[in-house]
Amino acid sequence: MAPLRFSANVSWLFPELPGLPERLQAAGRAGFEAAEVAWPYAEPPQALASAARAAGLRLVLINTPRGDHEKGEMGLGAVPGRQTAFREGLEQAVLYAKALGCPRIHLMAGRVPQGAERAAVQGEMETVFLENLRYAAGVLAQENLVGLLEPINTRITDPRYFLDTPQQAAAILQKVGRPNLQLQMDIFHWQIMDGNLTGNIRELLPIVGHVQVAQVPDRGEPGSPGELDFPYLFQLLEDEGYQGFVGCEYRPRGDTVEGLSWLRSYWDRRGHPQMGQ
Repeated sequence: MAPLRFSANVSWLFPELPGLPERLQAAGRAGFEAAEVAWPYAEPPQALASAARAAGLRLVLINTPRGDHEKGEMGLGAVPGRQTAFREGLEQAVLYAKALGCPRIHLMAGRVPQGAERAAVQGEMETVFLENLRYAAGVLAQENLVGLLEPINTRITDPRYFLDTPQQAAAILQKVGRPNLQLQMDIFHWQIMDGNLTGNIRELLPIVGHVQVAQVPDRGEPGSPGELDFPYLFQLLEDEGYQGFVGCEYRPRGDTVEGLSWLRSYWDRRGHPQMGQ
């Protein structure tokens, strides 16, 4: 069984450092071989690519743009009336992914519109999402890229997010039926919405293209106090033959590097993956 490979989510880690280039440098120094960025769009793609190269990192995940942040948009994939903006955002994400050599793009579903009842717009939003995902799958296939769907919990993090359970995401992926669209398993969100992590991981891992981790309920390091047993979960992912990356998307409770003791002890036990493999 191969040890898991970890990527530093530099949108979350190293908040003590001002910008993405500095955070990438710090991630490389901390021993990471890979990084992910939620929204890289404030930096020119070439500048970011050279910062990642200088840090010895490859980029493994970015998100599609949020949309109009002032209006509270959080992705556009399932938002009625925003199909054109979704396609423009996808084009921008593909441009960045190519410049960064990044193979995966999280296709953000977005939120139930303000003032609308979820149950009343559920059907329309799913129809829009399916249409946008079919379009995206075609665009991504031309560039040899993978699109990911991530359920985000509606209990703590984002009460109006459209895509909130592993089952809902898996059902949508099945309806779209494109091999280059996969599931993004953020264990933090899955635990809050559905629990049953062992069963859900075993059942859904074949369609998972990326994993993210944080402790529940405070979203701290996997080594911080909380309800998840990460040594067990990491062993489970290994036993099930997971080959992708595990993104560290959590809120460090103190200094980021000190907080990485959980990862250093994993590397001590399992061996640090050699660069370039």
